[in-house]
Amino acid sequence: MAWHYPGSNGGCVIMAGGFAVTKEPGTDAFARRFHQAGFSVLAFDYRHLGESGGEPRQVARVGEQLADWQAAIEYAGTLPEVDPGKIAIWAFSLSGGYIFPVAARNPQLAAAIAQTPNADGPAAARNAASYQKPLTMLHFAGRAILDAVGSLIGRPPRLVPLVAEPGTVALLTTPDAQRTNEALNPGNKYPDWLQFVAARSALRITLYRAGRHAPQVKVPLLVVVADDDQSALAAPSIAAAGRAPRGELVRVPGGHYAPFLEQHEVVVEAELAFLRTHVLSTAGQRA
Repeated sequence: MAWHYPGSNGGCVIMAGGFAVTKEPGTDAFARRFHQAGFSVLAFDYRHLGESGGEPRQVARVGEQLADWQAAIEYAGTLPEVDPGKIAIWAFSLSGGYIFPVAARNPQLAAAIAQTPNADGPAAARNAASYQKPLTMLHFAGRAILDAVGSLIGRPPRLVPLVAEPGTVALLTTPDAQRTNEALNPGNKYPDWLQFVAARSALRITLYRAGRHAPQVKVPLLVVVADDDQSALAAPSIAAAGRAPRGELVRVPGGHYAPFLEQHEVVVEAELAFLRTHVLSTAGQRA
């Protein structure tokens, strides 16, 4: 399921939220600005989440989500107001990491933006573990394994919160993750967003190194990094931007959600400038 905001300049930005973050809290703040600038926006929910179909609910699988990106790219090219040569992709956090393999597999894209991406799952997991209590980590691992085994015989998912305080069984307990609602759901603006995920989902993402695809990304790539990011580390993303043949890097101070909070204007203006240059100007030169 996706929201489609028709634009006026022929360009289109395909967007998705972070890990188990549905399209409204995950994309609205940036989608609004892109649309105001004339771009069409296609913001979608991954299968099993939000308004998209798929059972069981609240399960996130890397392979399926990459396939959802491919389907969204193919669909965007059929929209009547969209020039197929002017399609860009945007995502943040875990989905921001997906930008690397998705852009590598789609050299026809005009541009790609990875905002505070999780470029190295094992490194991010090790860092996140330093903010959690050892016994709670064991409880989380046990729940994830039981959930994975239970899935083989059709048992419903064992859910864990996306964010909680250290000492609670949850996906993230890093300090900057505590600002999730402030950044994405202020005043409970999106009450339908279920902020839980199947524990089994964490088993794959902690092993996934999305940044390894950076050298194969041939399209213009903008990587936005928050220097003090404790949830998706800055260093692997900076390195990935350097390995991409047409990579560009924007660094801002602050934690994981700085682009949604105190650095929002800086980041959105940088992303709009990038889109205008590579989606509109470059497309015009190709034509």
